[in-house]
Order: sequence, then C-alpha cells, then structure tokens
Amino acid sequence: MIMKIHERFFIGSDDECFIKRDGWVTVYACKSPCHQSAVGYRGSLPSNHPHYLVLEKENNLYLNMIDPPAPLFMMPLFTRFLEFTSAYWDIKKNVFIHCNKGESRAPSLALQFLAKKVGVINNESYKKAKWQRENTYPL
Repeated sequence: MIMKIHERFFIGSDDECFIKRDGWVTVYACKSPCHQSAVGYRGSLPSNHPHYLVLEKENNLYLNMIDPPAPLFMMPLFTRFLEFTSAYWDIKKNVFIHCNKGESRAPSLALQFLAKKVGVINNESYKKAKWQRENTYPL
C-alpha cells in the first residue's frame, strides 16, 4: 500500500518496490532485497566498497539500511538522501520512499525531509515534532 504523507511525498513497503511510476523518483531504504539487487551482492559488502551505503541509478536511490536493535546513524547516507530528494523535489517530482514494511525507515526518512527541506514538521522541540509525526503517520 502506498500512503501519501504530503503533497508529492509517498511511502510504502517493498510490495511496491519495483513498480515503475513515470515521473516519480524512488528511494529504496532497505538493504535486502533492493540495495543488494541493485549493487549485485549477497550477504554484506566491505565498508570500503564504493556503493557500500548508497547507489544512485537514474531516478532511483538505493540505501544500504537495516533496522538494527540499537540505532545506527551513517551521516553520509542521510546527507545523500537529503541531496537526492531535494534535487527532485525542487523540480516538482513525486517522491516515493519504501522500506520492507513501510513502518520505520521510510516514514522516518520522509519526515526528516519534511522537517529539514519542506519545513512542515516542527523542529522547535522533540515533543512537538513527535506529536506531528504521530499524527502524520501513526504506524
């Protein structure tokens, strides 16, 4: 299922992973199967591989993201995500972000973008941002 969370911003699960949508850009926020398939590997990549965190192909961004038990933040991944989505947002493209279940990485990235780039998520305090996130995407 694809869920619209803001004008041209959509999130979903890997059920919609490889559906082509003309005029849209897609962010694949999952290691398996998307990043692995796009880069062409099984298991894990060495951390010095040129596409260890990110691979951009045409209007697709493949992110090597997992849901670990403890948060793991790789700043180059988030920086590249914001650059990619900002560029396409500025030229009025629809943005679709998905992760395996559409419940964690995809909404988190989308809401980060909506706070940093679009300014529709409050960044005055964690409490206000959390309330907006819960009302925007309750899952």
